[in-house]
Amino acid sequence: MPINKIRSSSRGKAAIASVLALFAGGGGYSAYLASKPPVAVVLAVDHLIKPWEGLVLKSHWDPFAKIWDICYGETKGITAGMTKTPAECEAMLIKRVYRDYYTPLTKCIANFDKKPISVQATAISGAYNFGVAGMCGSRAAGFIRDGRYREACEAQTAWNRAGGQVVTGLVRRREMGDAQRIGEAELCVSGL
Repeated sequence: MPINKIRSSSRGKAAIASVLALFAGGGGYSAYLASKPPVAVVLAVDHLIKPWEGLVLKSHWDPFAKIWDICYGETKGITAGMTKTPAECEAMLIKRVYRDYYTPLTKCIANFDKKPISVQATAISGAYNFGVAGMCGSRAAGFIRDGRYREACEAQTAWNRAGGQVVTGLVRRREMGDAQRIGEAELCVSGL
């Protein structure tokens, strides 16, 4: 269960509204619109994954995961000495999130694409960070399946540990964020 009080926020509501407006009006996201990802994928990428992962254009060693990564935490096929442009990172991220996170979630959570977009985006972000298998087998996924969305938003906050220890950064990511970034639970309940 959450460490802090989980509440809806104006910045969470604004994030959801901005992505909905982007899709309603065509917006300036030609790369997104060309590939036509679901709204929840764009919401997860723009407001949860990118801000929390950060952009790194040269591959570097992640001492926690013990693996090379690049761009927004991409690890698949990454080796020492690789470089990418911001555009390459953006394209790689949206394609990977759709194929390797959103699509599997539609298979393990019935009618996933019909759930509130904030719930979908939060589950996608969680799966990106701690794995699809972890998300599919989690209490949060069970609550999503049952339509108990507020409980799902709060249950995902349990994924706040690394190396068996509660990590302050993961508490912020899972819950109410920080001054610059929206937390997953914050965004999740802002769309209910």
